[in-house]
Amino acid sequence: MHGVGKDTLLAAFARAGFPTPDLVAEQAEPDPDFPTVAFPNPEEPGAMDLAFAKARETGPDLVIANDPDADRCAVAVKDGADWRMLRGDEVGALLAAHLVNREVHGTFAESIVSSSLLARIAEKAKLPYAETLTGFKWIARVEGLRYGYEEALGYCVDPDGVRDKDGITAALLVTELASQLKEEGRTLLDLLDDLAVEHGLHATDQLSVRVQDLSLIGDAMRRLREQPPAALAGLPVTRAEDLTRGTDTLPPTDGLRYTLDGARVIVRPSGTEPKLKCYLEVVIPVADHAGLPAARAKAADLLTALKRDLSTAAGI
Repeated sequence: MHGVGKDTLLAAFARAGFPTPDLVAEQAEPDPDFPTVAFPNPEEPGAMDLAFAKARETGPDLVIANDPDADRCAVAVKDGADWRMLRGDEVGALLAAHLVNREVHGTFAESIVSSSLLARIAEKAKLPYAETLTGFKWIARVEGLRYGYEEALGYCVDPDGVRDKDGITAALLVTELASQLKEEGRTLLDLLDDLAVEHGLHATDQLSVRVQDLSLIGDAMRRLREQPPAALAGLPVTRAEDLTRGTDTLPPTDGLRYTLDGARVIVRPSGTEPKLKCYLEVVIPVADHAGLPAARAKAADLLTALKRDLSTAAGI
């Protein structure tokens, strides 16, 4: 994405024995003006449009994008008739499952705003698990770290080599996984389905509100502290935590965490932008693969209702 990772990624793919990726020519070379995107982050709306256009033209197995400094990795797959970018939590779970399959040892870690699915994968594999505050400065400090990720497309898959989020090694690992699945006649989406049946469907979303007046963020946080919601999306709030007090495992931070019956909400001011960020997760039990469509529809409805009710409760 007009950044500096291209040559390193191409060299890494060649050394690993993968085919040379088809490049998006308009975005392949460094350009500090980032002329093809409003903001050079694969998560931003429209940032992947050129990559998807190239994919429709060439028909690859996988679309991969790095941000300009190549520490984040976006992954997109063919979903039905068109391409869909996977959420960071989906890639995080896929990479974790792949590492478990490779019988790795060590601690799996994630930030508090990432999906709780990682904890379930680690527990099933009898691997240590740790939860940290937001940011790889915290994840990288986890003792015995073997794998760490954050929902904002950051993955640490080789802590002995790069003890930070790294889009190059993450791209290699997800390509290895996709290659192995292809040999089995399967896809990344098939593996996500399997994880949902095994651990429950973990669906995540985010409510992000950008403001001109920073005092609005403080007002919203104060309102939630003074009048915490008793229920959201019809689900009772079973536990409300003010993270400024810290927890048994986390140091203090400006944030709120609500545990609901089958859902979780975390609210925090962004550390880098004038935004209030709300991280939403719902967990729907799934008996078998036939139940996945109904579970996904229910999850989508709950996430929509959570956004609506949280917005009202925060006055944003």
